[in-house]
Amino acid sequence: MATSSINSNGNTGSSTVSNDIYNRVQQTMASQNKAATKLNTTLKNDQTKLSALGQLQSALANFQSVASGLTGSGLSTSAATSVKNVLTAASTGTAKAGTYAVNVKQLAQGQFLTSDAFAAADAKIGSGAATTVKIDFGTVGEDKGFKANPGAASKSITIDSSNNTLDGIAAAFKAAGVDVKVVKGDDGKFSLAIAGPSGAANSMRISASGDAMLKSLLGYDPAGSQKMKQTSAAMDAILTVDGKDVTSASNTLDKDKGIAGMTLTLTGTGKTDVTVTQDPSQVGTNLKAFVSAYNDLNKKLQALQKGDLKSDTAMGQVTSQLGLLLKTGGGSVSITALNAAGISQDRDGQLVLDDKKLQAALAADSAAVGKLFTNGGKGIADLLSSKAAALTSDSGTISKEASLLGREITSINGRRAVMTKALTAQATALVALYTAQAQTGAGSAINGAGGKSGTLFDMLG
Repeated sequence: MATSSINSNGNTGSSTVSNDIYNRVQQTMASQNKAATKLNTTLKNDQTKLSALGQLQSALANFQSVASGLTGSGLSTSAATSVKNVLTAASTGTAKAGTYAVNVKQLAQGQFLTSDAFAAADAKIGSGAATTVKIDFGTVGEDKGFKANPGAASKSITIDSSNNTLDGIAAAFKAAGVDVKVVKGDDGKFSLAIAGPSGAANSMRISASGDAMLKSLLGYDPAGSQKMKQTSAAMDAILTVDGKDVTSASNTLDKDKGIAGMTLTLTGTGKTDVTVTQDPSQVGTNLKAFVSAYNDLNKKLQALQKGDLKSDTAMGQVTSQLGLLLKTGGGSVSITALNAAGISQDRDGQLVLDDKKLQAALAADSAAVGKLFTNGGKGIADLLSSKAAALTSDSGTISKEASLLGREITSINGRRAVMTKALTAQATALVALYTAQAQTGAGSAINGAGGKSGTLFDMLG
């Protein structure tokens, strides 16, 4: 918003001008004000539309997130293990049905170091001189050499006279994100216990610069002096899945490791079978979530189509393309079969779920119902997820239209700045002219009870 304050001498300031001068300038500049108003209106409309496109993008992304969770070969899967103390398994909805042989040979663990013991946890250690402790993470080779892990940032801790006790050191380490405890031994003495992150690439190398006693207490170099004692080494989890070797720095393996579409949590060593089966109840639960997500999207689309994106090109493409898939099944899904499974649309485009029909269809053939929604990219959830992803991509219609609007808004703001400067200069000049005329003639007074103060014009709204 650009504002010009004009005084009676024609300069920018806060003095008042008379009503007569104000009105004369206003009348003279009426046509320019119309241009400014038109520019403001265009800007406001563009900003409103850009915001609405953002809402459209977000609504599609939210739906796509739900729909993509149903895609793949595991819409209806659940998992069970034959040996309970080796691992637990959970299906993410995309695991392929079948039985997988898992042999856990080694669990992942972090390195564990302990310090020398002291009579008291709050006794001062060293001189109190400022000491910097650095912890690097990496791999220890067979030759005891240390190779830093580029994916693990080093930790830096400062110890001085304010915290040079076991309790103070532990607190400083914890503040830096290092797991440290003060432990009491059977002999009644206290020591530090440092636990590193799990995984072979997270072995610790600890160095200290400053106080000699702290350096002696905390130093640990796998390739050199080792003042602290290692009670356990950092190790990866090692297992096989159907004979294929798998390693993991963590005992929790997500869907990208181990068994595709499964989260495995290792709890012990040994062999177990993981059986992934179709679960009709899970089919129903997933389909209800899908229907709810689509209906939320449809309500948002209708609101935008009737409001800020009325007659918008991108909006029209979104509604027509999604609607066509649900009317035709994309050429690979039988609409008749969907209806038989209890899924239909009402006059507003909302999906309607007939639970009795759904349960009957699941009891008859849950696998067939599942394939209506996810079937190698050809199910209705597959197709809608893919379409939503395309519409929200950087090269999609929505992004292209939003980029165009962004450029137009930038251009309008530039034109507003130029117009603001020109109108302000013109208004100032006219005030000076009309004021001079009033001073030399018998016309209007410059100041008076009717004078306006502060802003004379707000040319650009």
